[in-house]
Amino acid sequence: MQMMTRDILLDMEMEEDDDEDGDIALENLDQMNASSFGTLGNQHDFQSPEFEEFNGKPDSLFFNDGQRRIDFVLVYEDESRKENSKKGSNEKQRRKRQAYESNLIHDGLQLEATRSVLDDRLVFVKVHAPWEVLCTYAEIMHIKLPLKPSDLKTRTSAFGNFNWFTKVLQVDESIIKPEQEFFTAPFEKNRMNDFYIHDQDTFFNPATRSRIVYFILSRIKYQVRDNVKKFGINKLVNSGIYKAAFPLHDCNFSHPSADSSCPNERYLLYREWAHPRSIYKKQPLDLIRKYYGEKIGIYFAWLGYYTQMLLLAAIVGVACFLYGFFNRNNCTWSKEVCDPNIGGKIIMCPQCNICPFWELNITCESSQKLCIFDSFGTLVFAVFMGLWVTLFLEFWKRRQAELEYEWDTVELQQEEQPRPEYEARCTHMVINEITQEEERVPFTAWGKCIRVVLCTSAVLFWILLIIASVIGIIVYRVSVFFTLSKELRPSENGTDPIQKYLTPHLATSITASVINFVIIMILNIIYEKVAIMITDFELPRTQTDYENSLTMKMFLFQFVNYYSSCFYIAFFKGKFVGHPGDLVYWLGKYRNEECDPGGCLLELTTQLTIIMGGKAIWNNIQEVLLPWVKNLFGRYCTVSGSEKIAPRWEQDYHLQLMGRLGLFYEYLEMIIQFGFVTLFVASFPLAPLLALVNNILEIRVDAWKMTTQYRRMVPEKAQDIGAWQPIMQGIAILAVVTNAMIIAFTSDMIPRLVYYWSFSVPPYGTHAHHTMEGYINNSLSIFNVADFQNRSLENPYSRRGNYTTCRYRDFRNPPGHPQEYKHNIYYWHVIAAKLAFIIVMEHIIYSVKFFISYAIPDVSKSTQSKIKREKYLTQKLLHENHLKDMTKNMGVLAESIIGVVDNNMRPKLE
Repeated sequence: MQMMTRDILLDMEMEEDDDEDGDIALENLDQMNASSFGTLGNQHDFQSPEFEEFNGKPDSLFFNDGQRRIDFVLVYEDESRKENSKKGSNEKQRRKRQAYESNLIHDGLQLEATRSVLDDRLVFVKVHAPWEVLCTYAEIMHIKLPLKPSDLKTRTSAFGNFNWFTKVLQVDESIIKPEQEFFTAPFEKNRMNDFYIHDQDTFFNPATRSRIVYFILSRIKYQVRDNVKKFGINKLVNSGIYKAAFPLHDCNFSHPSADSSCPNERYLLYREWAHPRSIYKKQPLDLIRKYYGEKIGIYFAWLGYYTQMLLLAAIVGVACFLYGFFNRNNCTWSKEVCDPNIGGKIIMCPQCNICPFWELNITCESSQKLCIFDSFGTLVFAVFMGLWVTLFLEFWKRRQAELEYEWDTVELQQEEQPRPEYEARCTHMVINEITQEEERVPFTAWGKCIRVVLCTSAVLFWILLIIASVIGIIVYRVSVFFTLSKELRPSENGTDPIQKYLTPHLATSITASVINFVIIMILNIIYEKVAIMITDFELPRTQTDYENSLTMKMFLFQFVNYYSSCFYIAFFKGKFVGHPGDLVYWLGKYRNEECDPGGCLLELTTQLTIIMGGKAIWNNIQEVLLPWVKNLFGRYCTVSGSEKIAPRWEQDYHLQLMGRLGLFYEYLEMIIQFGFVTLFVASFPLAPLLALVNNILEIRVDAWKMTTQYRRMVPEKAQDIGAWQPIMQGIAILAVVTNAMIIAFTSDMIPRLVYYWSFSVPPYGTHAHHTMEGYINNSLSIFNVADFQNRSLENPYSRRGNYTTCRYRDFRNPPGHPQEYKHNIYYWHVIAAKLAFIIVMEHIIYSVKFFISYAIPDVSKSTQSKIKREKYLTQKLLHENHLKDMTKNMGVLAESIIGVVDNNMRPKLE
């Protein structure tokens, strides 16, 4: 299957091994490539690229002859001009590179080297794939290519009656012309005449050419050591033999190319997609896919669709917020808290062992804010979001199926090639269950089980580690709060400026947040490397399998990392504190954390606001400033005031590299946001609005970053968004539970409803009709300060005032009751109502979700029909062409036979 006639491989038995990737045993090599091998001694076998001077055309995308297109660029530093480096090491690197480039030439690629204009130590090796190489590898890679123009109708807009409005949002088709649709089929060299080949130079577009060349670069060998071969451009870049490897942008983003043959796609993308003035327009997805590949295209298609769906959620969320805001003054229980004759006379128990008693009405402002978020509108919005997320996921599946058809990725899983790292370790022979033929696999079934167990154990260990760090932060908070409460006691005159501004609450929160942030960042950095190592050890077969496996590992860790604090505030903080007579202590002396006086729901709302708002602002600033500053600094250091004209490949080299996990972090950022929008939306109905504003900016920031600040990425195929789809489905299922539990256990909605319907009227209440009056007095229990029972400590309340009783948030019997300080009947009614609410809400939403999922098929009928019709027409076309070829060949054969017979019969007749 390879085109090379001979491999040039360095035999370096004494050389140190730089890493594991790209190794291949000799006994397995012959299964991949039938070649003979040279050694280090065969110096005359090396073929090197010819050096050419820069021709002064900065926009040129071709070799100096102006005919051969540059499909890829390799960059290295000339060893002879390196400063302060070891001679022996340089020689080894040079020989490896020479062997690699020689094998590229043997494989059919054409190379041309040009020294840098701005830095004479750098050499740029330009790679061109000739027609024969492209055809050979297009067949190996099962690349789908055009057969004939499509006669199927394109997808029509659902808003056809509003063309006058939607036309403003559409991309100007006079600038970005729609792509012509074709029937496609996997390329076969022996059926080349069946394909729509009008021009060999344009039949393979630049993205496809780059994919094919990268496929070759990733599999070419360059060294043998200890019966093991080294291969692949990634290994060479990681080891420093090459400094970079990338495809070229087609022009400058700020102005079109001077070359009339250049399509200027980068310029068009910047003008109609990445520029701020296009922020209101739809994305040119077909051009994005054509220029960057399906993998980038499907990301922006998903992000755009998610943002569109957020518009509806944001409108409903704002409506629910406004409902709570305008009704906050009608909140009876908040009025009681603020009333000096009610809340002003209720004395609350101290919140720590050395804290003072306090009056309930100091929480007046907090209670008014809580009325906005803890209202009936929040309940409606939580139910709505449970259905919204289902509609979003189902309609996205349909949209994704349309893109699969339009972008020819319907049968991608069957076309995708194994990763070279997987092929390199295929040493075990097994029988294929389908073909019943022998094939090579990297490990046995038992070996695979061992790998899965080890990898799963490693992931669980790191998840437990982050949970342990969260618990450590909680212990730190309660212990430091206790210590600071003793050290920062108010002075007698209260004039100490430190004590005035540095309260125990503030000092504990700031230091705990800083420590938590540092721990999260350290664990993120370490776990990223560990997750890659674990996934490499698993050895997934294809690149899609590799990315899905890595995604699941990274997300599980990030899920715990990002959401642990919110889950703690929502479901654990203040829930297990006991009561003033029998408090719960950590390690025997640290009192468990209670919620703020305003309640845990308001604290959760504050936490979400800070996290979502701060994270969005920080990420967008970082994504804009960091690559821009790096590029600016790099250009300054390289050019050093020079005004020389640099070629396209050198301009691209000084851009930033979008790393191996670049797109992963873009997805992760949005999925984490998706979790905040759905998991905790019952406490913050404005979350979809913040997400909508952020995403509108995120799309353009990502577009600007990719078109102006980053090198062009190697185009990759992708059928869907991969493992992120099941992750979102899991979040959607979990969101129903979390929102139901937030309403039931974190907010006070259920206790208020129980009081209104049962305990405000006889037999439990004294009011003649259902009312919320008296709720505050009914929801606070009484404690006798003389009943402090912790024998290890003195009574902390005895010196805090002349109060004999105080109130606390719980439903317990008062002192003097036969079952004093035990939970009262109100408590059990509330618990029963909470459990009933959770069960009813979950069942209703899950039932509707199931019905919606069943009623909305993943693939629309029109898309199914198009897929079937294209498959039918493609098969018919290939079959008809095959019959024509057979008929033509049979006619030629018949004429030849007749001619032979005539020639044989004519002498006899004469």
